[in-house]
This record gives sequence, C-alpha cells and structure tokens, in this order.
Amino acid sequence: MNQQEIYRTAQEYLSQEGIPGWLVYDYRHANPVFWLVISSSGHVTRPCYFYLPAQGTPSLLVHHVDAGKFADSGVVVTVYSSRDSMLKSLRGLLSGVTKVAMEYSPENAMPRVSRVDAGTVELVRSMGPEVVSSADLMQYATHQWTPEQLADHRTTAGKLGRIVNEAFAYAGEHLAESITEFQVAEFIRNRFAAESIESPDGPIVAVNANASDPHYEPAANKTSVIKQGDWLLIDLWAKGTAPGSVYADITWVAYVGDTVPKRQQEIFDIVIGARDAALRYLEDAHNQGTPVLGWQADQVARDFIDSRGYGEYFTHRLGHSIGFEVHSEAVNLDGFETHDTRRIIPGICFSIEPGIYLPEFGVRSEIDVFMSADGPFASSPVQHEVVLIQGS
Repeated sequence: MNQQEIYRTAQEYLSQEGIPGWLVYDYRHANPVFWLVISSSGHVTRPCYFYLPAQGTPSLLVHHVDAGKFADSGVVVTVYSSRDSMLKSLRGLLSGVTKVAMEYSPENAMPRVSRVDAGTVELVRSMGPEVVSSADLMQYATHQWTPEQLADHRTTAGKLGRIVNEAFAYAGEHLAESITEFQVAEFIRNRFAAESIESPDGPIVAVNANASDPHYEPAANKTSVIKQGDWLLIDLWAKGTAPGSVYADITWVAYVGDTVPKRQQEIFDIVIGARDAALRYLEDAHNQGTPVLGWQADQVARDFIDSRGYGEYFTHRLGHSIGFEVHSEAVNLDGFETHDTRRIIPGICFSIEPGIYLPEFGVRSEIDVFMSADGPFASSPVQHEVVLIQGS
C-alpha cells in the first residue's frame, strides 16, 4: 500500500477502536514501522515522531538537522532543535489526546511489536495520554497485501517448489561423488540467480542430526556428505528482485533410498498432521465467523504433536509473518516463544511450519498461507509425501 492508503486504513482502524491517534517513534531505524508510514530522502540521525490522528492530517516532529530529509514527505513538519523545544512541541502535538497507540507490547509479550524504548513510553505517558499497543493497528495499516503482491509471492513460491525438488534430484545425481550439503546449497543459490529471486542468507540444507538444528546452515568448511540412508531437510526462502517484492518460504524433506524407514515416516506423518490441523482450524474459524489470534493457531498444532507424545521436541513457534522480510512484522502463529494476541486478518501472509527435532534427525514441513477475504489458503506448494532420492 502507498502512504495515503496506509493513512486511510490506519484512521479507519483508529476510529473503529476508539483510539484518538497513532504515535510512531523512531531513533536510528530502531522502528521499521516508522519507515513504512513516512519516507525520507536520506540518512536521519535524530529522534522522530510521526502522529496520525483518527481524524485529520498527519504531522511529523523532527530535528532541524534532519528536517530537509522530509521536505517531500507530504505531511506537516514541525522542527525542533534542543530537548526543551522537542518536549514543548511533543506536548503540543499530544495536547488533549487521551490515548495513543505506539509500537509497545506490555511486558514485551510480543518482541516484534515492542520497538519503542521504555523511557519514551514513560515520556509520552507523562504528557497525559494512555499508551496502548499498536500491535493490531500496525499490521492492519501496513501489512495487508495488494493483489499484485500476492501474485508476486505465489510466483516466487512456485519457483521455490520447483527448485527444492530439483535440489533433491541434484543430490541423487551426484551421490556417487560424495556430494555435500554445501554443494546442494550452492546449487540452490545458483538456481535463485537464474530465476531472478534472491535471499541474503540460507538456504538450510541439513542431513540427519543437522536437521534437528532448526537454523542450521552448511558452509564450505562445515558440511556433511549426503549418503545412502540419510534423511535430508531443505528450507529455502526468497523474494523477487524487483522493488516491492515479498517473500515466500518453504521446507521439504527427503530420504535417500527406496523406502522411507518406519521411524522417519511416523514423525513425518505427525508433523504434516499438525500442519494440516492448524490450517483446517483457520478454515473452520473463518467459515464460522470466529476471529483467531496468533497464539490460538499455534496451540492447535502444539496440542496435536503433544497428544502423539512429541511435544517436548517441538521447540519453536508454529509460524511467522511473511512480507518484505521473510520474518515480517504482522502476526506470528506463536503461543510458545511469545504470546501473540494479534488477530489473523485478511490480507496477510504467514508460514505454518511445525517441527519435531529428535537427536538423530529432525522433520519440519513449512507452507505459506494467505488469509484472503474468502478464507485462508496455502499460497505455496504443499508436501504430502517424503521425497525419495535415488542415486543415478
């Protein structure tokens, strides 16, 4: 969304919730939300305050040395120089305001939301307003995708689905040459370049016990050979190279051999069962008109795995927001690492990726899900069976 659309959407939310205004604070790029609601023409070095009332025009409070960077921002700019002048201007900005939303999470329950330091929250409170969390407001105003972004995401997701299967085939073709995890990762990176998609890190290519480290990445000097009888997990994420592209992120698993061993098949079936149970829960809730919070979706998958006796081996949240970053700013499916109370709203994308990490191997199955106005759907390829890798 462009900035005018963000302002319109944010004011719609503020009016619905009875919140007089949204105060977005940033110092040295600590708050990425600030840079979604306002743009500058260069490097900004001093504290900035953007205020959007529920009705009326937005305004910006910036230091004199940075004021020129916002000359084309399209909002009213108030300039301060000293701390005293900043306090006076901020007090004027908030005069008569009883409540403001800020990027603040009580007790830091949602670290992704909690971007404003405690001192600044104290300062704003000292001027009269009650400070409430912008958790739902922020995602509502800045993270609902356009149809073009959804199409871009689905194109990239389709490429990832093809590349992960090509990577499994590549490993099989080179088994006799003692191919390594790192070599497969290099193959994936080369395929990214050929498909005009990119990522600053990854992918994860992990055999056996390495797959039990959810963020394992092989390196040239730290890699394992892929052999007959190995379990192989590949997690890959990327976005298009065009400005404004958004990410896709999937994880698939394979076995090097003719038949998946009983133990690996059991764990795989539990993991995809938990994945599918969470998606069905979201579908059913939508059909019933019932809002779902991030932590509730996590609990469904966690209960599924726990009931099969593997709860202690599911060691991370169920899913994360997907957007301009692979781990983005909207709701996470998380009641384990944090307690995400944000609503799962139409227009956002997130992963569903339960995992079970045993000492000898790990299984994760990751899909991307888009919450449309008509309900949630998998927006990426979905793995239903373990891929079998056979040497050539």
